[in-house]
Amino acid sequence: MLSIIVNRKRRKPAGALSLVAALFSVSLLVSVTTVNAQELGWPEKEELKFGFIKLTDMAPLAVAYEKGYFEDEGLYVTLEAQANWKVLLDRVIDGQLDGAHMLAGQPLGATIGYGTQSHIVTAFSMDLNGNGITVSNDVWADMKKAIPHEDGKPVHPIKADYLKPVVDSYKEAGKPFKMGMVFPVSTHNYELRYWLAAGGIHPGYYAPHKGDTSGQIDAQALLSVTPPPQMPATMEAGTINGYCVGEPWNQQAVFKDIGVPVITDYEIWKNNPEKVFGVSSQWAEENPNTHIRVVKAMIRAAMWLDANNNANRPEAVKMLAKSSYVGADEEVIANSMTGTFEYEKGDKRDIPDFNVFFRHNATYPYYSDAIWYLTQMRRWGQISEPKSDNWYLETAKNVYRPDIYTRAAKTLIKDGLAKASDFPDFASETGFKPPQTEFIDNVTFDGTKPNGYLEQFSIGLKGDTVL
Repeated sequence: MLSIIVNRKRRKPAGALSLVAALFSVSLLVSVTTVNAQELGWPEKEELKFGFIKLTDMAPLAVAYEKGYFEDEGLYVTLEAQANWKVLLDRVIDGQLDGAHMLAGQPLGATIGYGTQSHIVTAFSMDLNGNGITVSNDVWADMKKAIPHEDGKPVHPIKADYLKPVVDSYKEAGKPFKMGMVFPVSTHNYELRYWLAAGGIHPGYYAPHKGDTSGQIDAQALLSVTPPPQMPATMEAGTINGYCVGEPWNQQAVFKDIGVPVITDYEIWKNNPEKVFGVSSQWAEENPNTHIRVVKAMIRAAMWLDANNNANRPEAVKMLAKSSYVGADEEVIANSMTGTFEYEKGDKRDIPDFNVFFRHNATYPYYSDAIWYLTQMRRWGQISEPKSDNWYLETAKNVYRPDIYTRAAKTLIKDGLAKASDFPDFASETGFKPPQTEFIDNVTFDGTKPNGYLEQFSIGLKGDTVL
């Protein structure tokens, strides 16, 4: 198992002399947080180990560690890179990890019993956007012929309509068209399926009730799991024809000249939720103050990452380039983290919101985000049977914990470390974003009507359909 560890560090607490120390003429420095601890409650557990996968969107963890935000909360954290998403989840479940950078679908999938059965909760959304879909040079050469160009460059966004003739030609030649994604309940899997289906390419169904978890029933493009750092090499070897992954592994394909990112998830679903910070429900129940403090530290990290129009991103890039975090070249990481994205070599375009960590209420755990993931699980058969709209809502509430987030945010406001205007209006917030329209196929998502949403798709399960 991959085990790259960022050791915890203790710093001398900073702050003013405590009143008691002053009265007794004792030279003792006490942090502001130590005083606040008496209001919020001391952390039940101070020594913590968090897991992550080597992707740029683990940045809030790295920043909270490097900037001392965890220590400000009286927490002494070890960050440890994990081999893959399954190992990461299993280690949170069995208690080897106190929490982890997770795929947004993981807490939901585990809680409803898809794959691994365990109640996982999240009170913090780590980012918006951040993924891309990359195809091999050969596939791109075939796609490019039909794509409109302006000023010598392809017009974006590039729909899967332009990939369909390539997939059809593979079928006629008796060859499978294969694509990689990072995990069955990952955003990448659902985004890739969404993009393919919007272009008329069936990505296949799951049928767990029949023991089929391949996700390839009726598939025209065969999707399978590949760990993120292995994506470029797997495509270069010809094992897959393309993939959907987070950064820096799309940009790595450009730098190695082995493939072309054709679309970002920002263009598939503008400002889509991506990763979350997950803990077991048992851990959350046993460590409520610790949990709030972890969320506080990570909110501060997210704010730092987006502050002053991303002014801190170059520093974040240097941080993430360390082998203990992402370990890719600074130039590769900077390509997306600093507000740009390179498609074909030399075709670098401005996408200021490619990575969002705090803007647009990115850190708030919306019920509607959870419900979108659940609809995709139903659409592709991971949820085998029809569910009521109320089931979607209750499942979302069982996993997403805006109450914990709200407590953390209000404490930050009270501490003078954030403003009320930085957050949603907690007095009126329902947990549902307004109906969202900015999808590549122009279908509207209303989180309060999940079954009505599913009815709009020509490809995918809906209603009473059971495979």
